[in-house]
Amino acid sequence: MLCQSLHHAAFRCKDAKETVEFYTQVLGLKFIHAMGEDHVPSTGAYSPHIHIFFQMEDGSCIAFFELPNDEGAPSGRDPATPGWVQHFAFRVKDVETQLKAKADMEARGIKVLGPINHDDFLQSIYFFDPSGHRLELGVHTATPEMDQMFEHEAMDILNHWDERHNWSERDKLFGAAHGYKR
Repeated sequence: MLCQSLHHAAFRCKDAKETVEFYTQVLGLKFIHAMGEDHVPSTGAYSPHIHIFFQMEDGSCIAFFELPNDEGAPSGRDPATPGWVQHFAFRVKDVETQLKAKADMEARGIKVLGPINHDDFLQSIYFFDPSGHRLELGVHTATPEMDQMFEHEAMDILNHWDERHNWSERDKLFGAAHGYKR
């Protein structure tokens, strides 16, 4: 496979220092690198910025740019996409870890939605960082047998969506075939 793992995903932040405090203190990520330039290395355009990186346990990173001179929404979120779509989803070890994180965030005054069950595949909680990015802490909840079923039916579900662009017959077509109602 060409792509071995995620190195980083990068978004815009309002304030780099506030972002470092949030991701290290609230989520426990490791702040591993900061770099800055007056010009964009890949384009040469003038845009003073700082680029900050946070590492997770598996070595993958999430990164942010603070761009004080560039116009646009501070978070860099696509305004044409509903707010619930664009988000970072982090995997946590188990439900106990997730619920402790929720309680800790709520004690800090952070509003948390959930837990929400997604297809018996993932249990998630949702909240926002200081720049307005929607974040998710998810626990993989499917059994190995369910994972096999999900993988087996993924192309059929995609084809169903591609043909109909609605889910009015999904349970009838997929849930019943596996004795599994979603």
